[in-house]
Amino acid sequence: MTRRVNFDLDVLRSFSLGVELGSFAKAADRLGRSTSAVSAQLKKLEDQAGTEILRRHGRGMALTEAGETMLAYARRLLELNDEAAAAIHGVALEGWIRLGLQEDFGESLLPDVLGRFARAHPKVRIEARIARNSELLDRVTTGRLDLALAWDAGIVTPHVERIGEVPMCWIGSGVGELGWSRDGDEPLPLVSLDAPCLMRTAATTALDRAGIPWRIAFTSASLAGIWAAVAAGLGVALRTRVGLPGTVRGLDAREAGLPEMPLLGLNLHRAEKESAPAIARLEDILRQRLEGFPWRA
Repeated sequence: MTRRVNFDLDVLRSFSLGVELGSFAKAADRLGRSTSAVSAQLKKLEDQAGTEILRRHGRGMALTEAGETMLAYARRLLELNDEAAAAIHGVALEGWIRLGLQEDFGESLLPDVLGRFARAHPKVRIEARIARNSELLDRVTTGRLDLALAWDAGIVTPHVERIGEVPMCWIGSGVGELGWSRDGDEPLPLVSLDAPCLMRTAATTALDRAGIPWRIAFTSASLAGIWAAVAAGLGVALRTRVGLPGTVRGLDAREAGLPEMPLLGLNLHRAEKESAPAIARLEDILRQRLEGFPWRA
């Protein structure tokens, strides 16, 4: 009979956090443990797994193939554990939460976050609004949203926290060549949301600085329109890799002859300094879900 292995959730939490932070010393500090204690946990995890999950890489550590598999399961187990704990201790939570999100996160983040929260706190009602950056910031500032996840547009609201940085990248059609060359005579065709648009401004500013002529080839009021136009080969767009459909792809800026783009901040805005318990719990689920996004890897 095969021996059944029961993984230790504390060990999995140390492992997952160390990978997320890029340092097991930082994970030990965050968890209030010594570095040697976390090292012992990792050794225990490898013993339980029966294989090596980490290997030396330069001055640090890198995941083995088994380690990558372990990390995926560790995150799922921890999410389920935390969801169960929240459901048991938070059954009395009631109220109404108004959440605002960028359209980029609508399909890739919202269903999972709302599903996890609703299962744990069925008495709390959530009203979700997908909107552009300017509308989200206006609504949270005027108290019409409790929480808003928005790109950093350089606008500071009273209660804002930076929770991540996302690489901006040029997006092209998923099939065929770009159809534009920096050495050619034609300006770069751009696809963007209607003005004002944070990424449209970032794109045109970067192209101007690089001395690359451009033209607006297509505008849309929605992200779905952007993806359709880019997939059809009407031009390139500047976005992030969050929520990319399979019909488009991120371009290598150097290969495409386009300027390298910086990271874009992702901020969490609150209407109030101290969040009510239900809102604080939704914040926790948002953070946990964002930890697993590919752009954090």
